[in-house]
Amino acid sequence: MESNKIEQLLEKYLNAETTIKEETVLSDYFTSDRKIPAHLEGYKALFGYFAENKSERYTKTIQLKTEKTNWKWLSVAASVVLLFSVYTGYNQYQANQANEALAQTQMAFQLLSKNINKGTTAVTYLGEYETTANKIFKQP
Repeated sequence: MESNKIEQLLEKYLNAETTIKEETVLSDYFTSDRKIPAHLEGYKALFGYFAENKSERYTKTIQLKTEKTNWKWLSVAASVVLLFSVYTGYNQYQANQANEALAQTQMAFQLLSKNINKGTTAVTYLGEYETTANKIFKQP
């Protein structure tokens, strides 16, 4: 009768359907000194192994790597990159400002040149007028 109950519990155990109390009953049955049927002898070693391993403890200390990341170098590198980009950006800004000033100055000189050329043509006509007037009025 007891063997039949143990076989049913083993079936439940192998299907992962047992409770803690039922597993304790199985463990007690297979670790005790009582006579176990021959077809269940393999389970005696299994539950004996589990009972033995419950008492084992790992006593050595585990050394974990506690290497800290040095964030100071990262901040220094970020600062250098920031300063370099600001310096480059400022130089680029000044170059753009100089180019813009040059373009505006060239445009002003072109406008001035155009107006001076208009004045030069007017002075040329005035020179011809004066030559003609001198011929008419005969002035030396």
